Amino acid sequence: MAMTMNGEVQLAAPREAVWAKLNDPEVLKACIPGCEELEKTDDGGFRATAKMKVGPVSARFKGKVTLSDLDPPNGYRISGEGEGGVAGFAKGGAVVKLAEKDGGTLLSYEVEAQIGGKLAQLGQRLINGAAKKLADEFFANFAKAVQS
Repeated sequence: MAMTMNGEVQLAAPREAVWAKLNDPEVLKACIPGCEELEKTDDGGFRATAKMKVGPVSARFKGKVTLSDLDPPNGYRISGEGEGGVAGFAKGGAVVKLAEKDGGTLLSYEVEAQIGGKLAQLGQRLINGAAKKLADEFFANFAKAVQS
């Protein structure tokens, strides 16, 4: 099952500060809902473990995240894939762009993802709702981290 999502969030911080936080594993770990572990790897990416619950399916996903198309402080592409055992798998990516706006930074994102296994059997509406909730939670957490 494939899905796409996009959005934007206005942050009250300079673009360089937002860029720095987007590349800080401690900040990302604190902002990603359910994230238990996030470590930088030698190839410039991250190794991650996150516990997720979507409807009746709960799983611990282990995976890797890669950053590419780096254009500091304007944006990057973030790609990842994770295995959740019997719950299935998730893989996808997002293009993140930063632009100066109203004395702060406008962060915009476009996400593409594919899921399979038990998760994919839950239905498009439940999956889309859960994905939107996770994205909203991440960006609310990230906005707090950037403004502190």
